[in-house]
Amino acid sequence: MSAVTHARSDAADHAVEGRVFGMVGEFDTPHDILEAVKAVRAAGFTCIDTHTPFPIHGMDAAMGLRPSILPFMVLAGGLTGTVSAFALQWWMNAFDYPFRIAGKAYFSYQAYVPICFELTVLLSAFTTVFGLFALCRLPRPYHALFTHPRFARITDDAFMISIEASDPSWDEAKAREVLAKAGGKEITLIRDLEP
Repeated sequence: MSAVTHARSDAADHAVEGRVFGMVGEFDTPHDILEAVKAVRAAGFTCIDTHTPFPIHGMDAAMGLRPSILPFMVLAGGLTGTVSAFALQWWMNAFDYPFRIAGKAYFSYQAYVPICFELTVLLSAFTTVFGLFALCRLPRPYHALFTHPRFARITDDAFMISIEASDPSWDEAKAREVLAKAGGKEITLIRDLEP
């Protein structure tokens, strides 16, 4: 076999296997995974994620996650709704087409309250939904972790930690060793099969 043919064969094998996404370790209990996250972070890994069937108290702090900016986005959406509803009603009733009703002033802001409230709620709700989708990068019909044979168990009774290969401290042997020392079972290297 020539060197060129051998190189093409290696490239084809690598393409079938896919690039390395990271390492996944499975744990038995919520307490085990919480302690494992602390150990993984202490080892210097930062590109990690946990996959559990329910939220675990203290996990955000253990993972070093910053507070979400979603509340500020929702506040901005709500204020936009309030201001735009107020401005639109002022423009129509007091400036563009002033029309006196029941002897009230053209600029009768008390009547604006229901519309301001409704538009505040509407834009806050839209910002919440679409902001959450954007921050979570959803929808994602494919993720490399979906190739893990036991990953579907996280909706039932599995607790998993994934360390991504994009981590600046990534080393396959080190990741495997840290997960094993933390009590991980079924430690698996995950490959991203998407081109």
